[in-house]
Amino acid sequence: MIRSQLYPMPEYFDRYINLADDVPVLKALKISLDELKNAPIELWKSVDNKVYAPGKWTIKDILQHLIDTERVFAYRALSFARGEREVKPFDEELYGQNAQTSRRSFESLLQEAITLRESTIQLFESFTEEMMDKTGQSFKGEYSVRAIGYIFAGHHRWHMNVINERYLPLI
Repeated sequence: MIRSQLYPMPEYFDRYINLADDVPVLKALKISLDELKNAPIELWKSVDNKVYAPGKWTIKDILQHLIDTERVFAYRALSFARGEREVKPFDEELYGQNAQTSRRSFESLLQEAITLRESTIQLFESFTEEMMDKTGQSFKGEYSVRAIGYIFAGHHRWHMNVINERYLPLI
């Protein structure tokens, strides 16, 4: 199954899913991994801790958000694949406020994101087709394990687009 065949399309997460390549979910995750490995870290360092508007996250904060979100959603994917039907929400703003990303380097954040994506790919490789189609309920509605994989790939691109469009012009 490819992304365009995903049904039903989760309403809130469609904005991320539709940014993923129209390929099988494991391929989309591997493409996203390659994008992480080729991230323009030197450009990001040039932006440093600048933000494009008051109250917005730094690039380091965005990287940490991608990491935190992938960890939470990987747990959801595992939970749904194993038969759980409902998971609790997580407060991404609270996570962001408590992450203390300024003490971390761009390199350490990017390496963690890469390592995590490799682990996520291994998790998804362990799922059968039946597991991929299992669904669960969260605060934003119902979605499948497979949809979560596409959310990862698209969520990554969503935030890379924000960095490219709003942060890199600050250099």
